[in-house]
Amino acid sequence: MTAAEHEVRTYGGVSVEDRRAERRVKFLEAALSVFSDKGYKASTVADLCRSAGLARRQFYDEFSSREDALIALYDSIQNDAKVATTAAIECSGSSDPHELAALAMGAFVESIGKDARRARISFVDSVGVSPRIEEHRLAERAVWRVFFEATIRAAVGQDYVPPGGYAMASTAFIGALIALVQQWSTADPRPPVEDLTDIMVAFLDSLIAR
Repeated sequence: MTAAEHEVRTYGGVSVEDRRAERRVKFLEAALSVFSDKGYKASTVADLCRSAGLARRQFYDEFSSREDALIALYDSIQNDAKVATTAAIECSGSSDPHELAALAMGAFVESIGKDARRARISFVDSVGVSPRIEEHRLAERAVWRVFFEATIRAAVGQDYVPPGGYAMASTAFIGALIALVQQWSTADPRPPVEDLTDIMVAFLDSLIAR
């Protein structure tokens, strides 16, 4: 890389790529704040730019629309939950399905529900916004169903099939978990996370009883 090219790709010692990544994070943080405070439908791109302290042009360098920003925020929250849940299982060293379930659900609850705004974006504000976002949410739900099936098969055996099959069982389990996380995230005072995991482990028992 020539000195001129290096100068173009860095500014103040920070690469263009890193600077852009930082800018994107600021917009996502602004989206979390603005969409939670004002509601998605009542917010504007100007609101997001004001909250992020960035220009409108910079917003459109990152997103094509306000809806794209909502999808990016939703994906960021979901990805954080996947990382936390997977790490909880991989670090446990356990093969007991009950312990694995409790660890995974505890990580999920903490990741999405600890900040009520993240739960609201995931389970309330992103619902019914547009056909495109509904399709995106359903595709993400399918990813969690695959995760559920893979985790159960690894714990109790590849040949096991829960009542109703994996498609129905995973849908019921994930739906119940989402409802509990949403309620927990807004409760005052919040019950211990263990209360939620105890409920869901009991539910899981009914699905993997052999």
